Amino acid sequence: MAKDEKNPFSDFTGAMTALAEEKGIDVDDVMETVETAIAAAYKKEYGKRGQNIRAELNSVSGDMKFFLLKEVVDESTREFIDPEAEEKKEEDENTEVQDIVTEDEVEEERKPRFNPERDIMIDEAKEKYGDVELEQIVEEELPTYTDFGRVAAQTAKQVIIQRIRESERNAMYTEYKEKEGEIVNGTVQRVEGKNVFVDIGKSVGVLFPREQVRGERYSVGQRVKVYVESVELDPKGPGIKLSRVHPELLRRLLELEVPEIFAGTVELKAIAREAGSRSKIAVYTEEEGIDPIGSCVGQKGTRVNAIIEELGGEKVDIIEWSEDMEEFIKAALSPAKVISVELGEEEQKATVIVPDDQLSLAIGKRGQNVRLAVKLTNWDLDVISADESRVPGEDAPDENLEEGSVEEVEKKMQEVEEKMEKMEKDMKDVKEDVEEKTSDKESEIEEKTEKKEKSSATEAVEDEKKDK
Repeated sequence: MAKDEKNPFSDFTGAMTALAEEKGIDVDDVMETVETAIAAAYKKEYGKRGQNIRAELNSVSGDMKFFLLKEVVDESTREFIDPEAEEKKEEDENTEVQDIVTEDEVEEERKPRFNPERDIMIDEAKEKYGDVELEQIVEEELPTYTDFGRVAAQTAKQVIIQRIRESERNAMYTEYKEKEGEIVNGTVQRVEGKNVFVDIGKSVGVLFPREQVRGERYSVGQRVKVYVESVELDPKGPGIKLSRVHPELLRRLLELEVPEIFAGTVELKAIAREAGSRSKIAVYTEEEGIDPIGSCVGQKGTRVNAIIEELGGEKVDIIEWSEDMEEFIKAALSPAKVISVELGEEEQKATVIVPDDQLSLAIGKRGQNVRLAVKLTNWDLDVISADESRVPGEDAPDENLEEGSVEEVEKKMQEVEEKMEKMEKDMKDVKEDVEEKTSDKESEIEEKTEKKEKSSATEAVEDEKKDK
């Protein structure tokens, strides 16, 4: 290249640097892509088949160099075939003459053939490059050309576009993979069927129907907070699965709204959520003078109300976590009052006794309250009323029932069943008696009817005789 000739790659490198910044791609990755594309164009225009060419681009000056790469080989790593022997071998194959092949010959045939365009003998390599080792790659500098034909330039363009798209996809995947398990702000881009596509910046995530809150409606342009559940690498870009029902969405919202939780002063021990309806959270702190529930509620309920508004009116119950499982279960069933809790440590099952007027409140609408309490405590809860646990003949139970109340309830149930069986037997006897009396009455009526019909027939015959 002449000194006064303008380097065509000087402006090109600047454009590539700007492109890398715009796409958020590493500049070195872009330059590597460009070098690969230019090497492919050089090989197509000036190289030979089988050659392995490497291009080197100076990102500052734009100077370009080309190198032919060869591997150092010998007779043990390559198969050397004489052209005359190759022709003879082809003639033998045409006449279908098959020879017995030994295992050593099979191994030898499996060796790659020597190609002078990409291989160099170790003796020749030592003469040219000095001390080299077997299977080492040596480079031979090639003449520099910057004038490529249309086909070669088109090849380079396609390679650059493809590699840049791959780099952009990988960069986006890496960026959003780090956000997995976090919440991001997004805008509803489009709604296709039941799937909602949300623009979250450089990429688009999808809200599948099972990850949407029941009753929520999404419109194009609507701003929403979504939880990044998973990120997978896809040929068209990172496949980002979003969620509005995941329990961790509530945790992240609490971290945003409650500084004490974000700082770790107040610990979020457990979450139970039925998206769109109701949630329960258990909080705890070891710091003296800090109210964990008050911290989450905020002044006049500002913090918890902001979360409720973001969740579309979903109710959030906040309770204090306790190491004492009895106290924790009592709190988990709030707002219902609990008389006592009997724990079965081995089965991790508890029997909870509540006042008669609190039973429906403890169970909740369609069992929601007790279901959330089970999720929150990770214990199987059996909620019964004080009346069900009361032994017949006893007065109303005290605040704390004695042990064995469950057995007493079972005994009472057995007595009730016996009474029911006796009542069924009595009803059966009454039914049989009524049926018997009914049958006698019907027989009597039939006799009277028959006598009346006979009397009427006799009177008719006598009247007919009188007429005659």
